[in-house]
Amino acid sequence: MIGQQRTTQTGFTLIELMIVVAIVGIIAAIAYPSYQSVMAGSYRSAAQADLMSFAAAMERHHSGTFSYEGGASGGANTGAPAVFASHSPASEPASNKRYNLTIEQATGIAFQLKATPVTGSAVETDGALFYFSDGRKAWDKDNNGTIGAAEYCWSC
Repeated sequence: MIGQQRTTQTGFTLIELMIVVAIVGIIAAIAYPSYQSVMAGSYRSAAQADLMSFAAAMERHHSGTFSYEGGASGGANTGAPAVFASHSPASEPASNKRYNLTIEQATGIAFQLKATPVTGSAVETDGALFYFSDGRKAWDKDNNGTIGAAEYCWSC
């Protein structure tokens, strides 16, 4: 064995790589639900901003016609709006919509607007948002189809 040099190999062993993969998997399993929650909150905030802009469009409609009636498509009092985008986020194409915006009720002196989560989107179980002409806001947080007394806010 005279003249032979000993060579050492450097690199990662399979065990070391498996440990790193396991750690990354654990971190991803913890972080992903938090990320989804943050994204749903940002989509909800965009829908709230769009409802406020929609309400401003209804006020403009009222100042021109002296009534909230006829703000929906085809001059109707309910349904998809003609005075504003029918989806949220309104700044994006309709193919990216996460909420459908509708006029739930419009009379000569009052209106009710609704943002309904789109089925198949990240917010489909989030519950509908409402805005009323008297300034009240509501969020069906438990998504049961009715607005409870504690749900007359957007951040409850």
